[in-house]
Amino acid sequence: MAKIAAVIVAAGRGTRAAGSDVPKQFRQVGGEAVLRRCLTAFAGCELIHTIQTVIRPGDEPHYAEAASGLAVAPPVHGGDTRQASVRAGLEALAGEAPDIVLIHDAARPFASPALIARAIEATTETGAAIPGLAVTDTIKSIDGHGYVGETLDRTRLRAVQTPQAFTFAPILEAHRRAAHEGRTDFTDDAAIAEWAGMQVRVFDGESANIKITHPEDFVRAEAMQLSQLSDVRTGTGIDVHAFGPGDHVMIGGVRIAHGQALTGHSDADVGLHALTDAILGALADGDIGSHFPPSDPQWKGAASDRFLKFACERVASRGGRIAHLDLTIVCEAPKIGPHRDAIRETVARIAGLSMDRVAVKATTSEQLGFTGRREGIAAYATATVRLPWSEKA
Repeated sequence: MAKIAAVIVAAGRGTRAAGSDVPKQFRQVGGEAVLRRCLTAFAGCELIHTIQTVIRPGDEPHYAEAASGLAVAPPVHGGDTRQASVRAGLEALAGEAPDIVLIHDAARPFASPALIARAIEATTETGAAIPGLAVTDTIKSIDGHGYVGETLDRTRLRAVQTPQAFTFAPILEAHRRAAHEGRTDFTDDAAIAEWAGMQVRVFDGESANIKITHPEDFVRAEAMQLSQLSDVRTGTGIDVHAFGPGDHVMIGGVRIAHGQALTGHSDADVGLHALTDAILGALADGDIGSHFPPSDPQWKGAASDRFLKFACERVASRGGRIAHLDLTIVCEAPKIGPHRDAIRETVARIAGLSMDRVAVKATTSEQLGFTGRREGIAAYATATVRLPWSEKA
């Protein structure tokens, strides 16, 4: 089986996509960094064995966050031009000598698994292949004064995208030769391949595989992301635990000193239990008891962050995102207010959200009922989840 690698070019500054001090490849679209979307797409392709990212010196903290948890090679530093950055990525792979390499711009975060597969298939057959879209507008060439020179035959034109894919040794040699001869004017890797004498095939690209270049492209990208997650669901969760002997309670993943503890098979964290059930409810995927039955001894004394993380992973496995979590704690004591932000921060960390997507409120029951008699604590939660729309029989 052929060894296939990918070079992700993320060393640019993105000056045309102004509006943030953060380079465009590290800005977020739909709550996720543009670069992370690229890395996730390639990491999800079982045919690719190495992913080599090229970044600018100083961008290491941004990169570490974007690549967290993904099976990718350590990044290398790029050059002053895209061409120099691609060569740096190819040189980093020279020791592994893959058979095929895909070169992709980090500014294209919506490359689909199907597009990546087509690039590999086409290159296996021809040795060099690039995705392209048929041109639908009439195209005219103009002279230096803005006058039309000629109308071009658009049936023979293609708007070219990435990933561009090549057999590894020839494209590395082409880049080395271009650098040796001082050629720095190539606008894409296919142009270098053509200059070096390689025959490049064009296969079908994707209209959704947009390149983020200008500020309005971020607006378009956000709209595309939301259109893909059109199934908006709301789930609710309720949990109750009684007091027993102890010196603290766990609420929302935060240890709070108290004259009693909450009793339960796990750590009895009413907040995380209610949130877990709310998320599972939005997914129509059972409840916390069906996934973590109290009859199973492995969950005795377990930290409840495992339950919430599990529910969040169920959302991710279906291609969805959590939009908002809302938690209300009902008790006479302990006081929740001083710990509110710590709970929000902990829940946000477990769920992979920003704090502004986590609400925590507290109230008493005016000394009514079991909470009013200080016999236990109740929690109510709501989760808003966005999923790709699907129709099932």
